[in-house]
Amino acid sequence: MSSWNNPAASGENYMPTTNPYGNFTIVDIVPKEILHMVDPHWYQYPPMNPLWYSMIMLWMIVMGTLSLVGNFVAIWVFMNTKSLRTPANLLVVNLALSDFMMMFTMFPPMIATCYWRTWVLGALFCEIYGFFGSFFGCISIWTMVLITLDRYNVIVKGVAAEPLTSKGATMRILFVWIITTAWCLPPFFGWNRYIPEGNMTACGTDYLTETQLSRSYLYVYSVWVYFLPLFITIYCYYFIVSAVAAHEKGMRDQAKKMGIKSLRNEESQKTSAECRLAKIAMTTVALWFIAWTPYLVTNWMGMFAKAMLSPTMTIWGSVFAKANAVYNPIVYAISHPKYRAALEKKLPCLACSTEKDDSASDTSSATTTAAAEKTETA
Repeated sequence: MSSWNNPAASGENYMPTTNPYGNFTIVDIVPKEILHMVDPHWYQYPPMNPLWYSMIMLWMIVMGTLSLVGNFVAIWVFMNTKSLRTPANLLVVNLALSDFMMMFTMFPPMIATCYWRTWVLGALFCEIYGFFGSFFGCISIWTMVLITLDRYNVIVKGVAAEPLTSKGATMRILFVWIITTAWCLPPFFGWNRYIPEGNMTACGTDYLTETQLSRSYLYVYSVWVYFLPLFITIYCYYFIVSAVAAHEKGMRDQAKKMGIKSLRNEESQKTSAECRLAKIAMTTVALWFIAWTPYLVTNWMGMFAKAMLSPTMTIWGSVFAKANAVYNPIVYAISHPKYRAALEKKLPCLACSTEKDDSASDTSSATTTAAAEKTETA
């Protein structure tokens, strides 16, 4: 035990537990006040290699710092730039806020638990920590869905679409926050629960309890937070891509009839700009699903193949999900022309460099800006 050199093991609250396997396990260093929350499944696994804790802690420090700085800057730039205060960008600000709050509430505690190599923050905060992860994750994904639906409305429906207003955007955001709050509270009252995960450095939903009541929450959770948003996203982008492809084909056919290489009118430029904005949203949504898929896999393995689920495997859900909070400000800093221009003006040290001498790049940026103004005006 001394060779493991765990600072938590020497405290008086960290007492070796009696377990049916008779060996030293990852549960033996867990504080006794939260032992009632630990599933018996984890008693068969030895402590993880200390190198894992060090790597997770380093990863969280880097990712946490980038996320907090990046999302704070994104919120500040969007809210302090008049041309960016549009209805559609309210959704972007809400996304940045949820990402900021997720990392603000989750990465400092995880630094502490990685240092002590077990959950040392008590039973109540374990439940609160699990709630925060679920809450801000749900807000993030459904905000991404709203952004996707806005792109669908503008590109597929075109001039027939009802433009998004400030009131409409605000009501959508309020709906997401209210329904997410209602959805994430039941584990506090017996419908599933928030408990330590197998690595004992984070807390989340209970995917190991085999009662139908507990599992029913995860079934609905999987549909509400993963499968339904995925279906909506695929549906919207199928028609977005189809609409753009049909328009481009029409433009090529028309140019061929006129005997010219291409039609470079304002309409085609705006369509190209809309396509670029759609790619930004689609990229961000794709990154979100990449980030949260490991958690879905972990939950379903816990329900149907828990013999294959080890403490080390539960690390990936935390690592990928929290990295998602870093993606969005980077995507918008690189791809959103108006945001990039505002960032260069307000914080030149953080601005992305642009090829100002490249006339094609300038034209693309200008037309993208024009399209954004057209589609995001109340």
